Amino acid sequence: MPELPEVQTTATSLTPLIGQKVANIRIFQPKLRWQVPDDLATLLSFELNHVERRAKYLILTFVKKSIEKKLIIHLGMSGSLQQHPHDFAVRKHDHLIIDFIDDFAKTTQLHYHDPRRFGAVLWYDMFADKLLHHLGVEPLSDDFTTVYLYNLIHQRKQPISRPIKAVIMEQTIVVGVGNIYATESLFLSKIHPLTPAHLLNYQQLSDLVKHIRQILQTAIKKGGSTLKDFTVGAGKTGYFQQTLNVYGHKGEPCPICQTPIDNVKIAQRASTFCPNCQPLPTNLIS
Repeated sequence: MPELPEVQTTATSLTPLIGQKVANIRIFQPKLRWQVPDDLATLLSFELNHVERRAKYLILTFVKKSIEKKLIIHLGMSGSLQQHPHDFAVRKHDHLIIDFIDDFAKTTQLHYHDPRRFGAVLWYDMFADKLLHHLGVEPLSDDFTTVYLYNLIHQRKQPISRPIKAVIMEQTIVVGVGNIYATESLFLSKIHPLTPAHLLNYQQLSDLVKHIRQILQTAIKKGGSTLKDFTVGAGKTGYFQQTLNVYGHKGEPCPICQTPIDNVKIAQRASTFCPNCQPLPTNLIS
């Protein structure tokens, strides 16, 4: 599933289309997670004005004179937005194509490609409240701090005792820290993924916040992770997966201490870790 780095990489890849006008829209498969709006053609002659990311959603703003329209796009499990020349052939799983034309009459096709069809292309005004209002802080923003995470976990009538891996993947707390990036951040922080969140002290949470930010920033620079279907731009793949320390390496030697990488399931998700570098707190060892 495309996570925050992949979605941010996609948003950045769309920058060359800003200032270009919509020349044509073709819908080949309207049945995605939700039905693709049947009035997308009202975007014809609108200019792409702005592209932003909120969590794992892309928000595209189009303008025409004083009128503004927005699309909200989610890439689902296997979706991607790819740019191709005007004569590029339509492929299987190309569900939507938007033709953009620049000031020199050059046309670029933007393909929404999604083999599993779990993504979405919707009008922002109709779905933003439903999809975005519950989301937590952005991990690369100034709001995601050690103080924020510590207070959220500890300063409650009932401190959060769920495994820290589940907590940092909870979208109402912090968005976009998917399985790959949570696994790698915990490894660098030397924290066992099953550690109850409230047992972590301020320094440990400080290390975790630092490494979450570091891992995500590095992944964005490398174009995200291409483990299955994710591509961007003209079908290019990311290569952050080439730098993974423990994710996907069960049974292989830890890059730090050579101990075999172990695996545990947390909230139905596989979580790899080094038993030596990431020990469980002693009071949890049976």
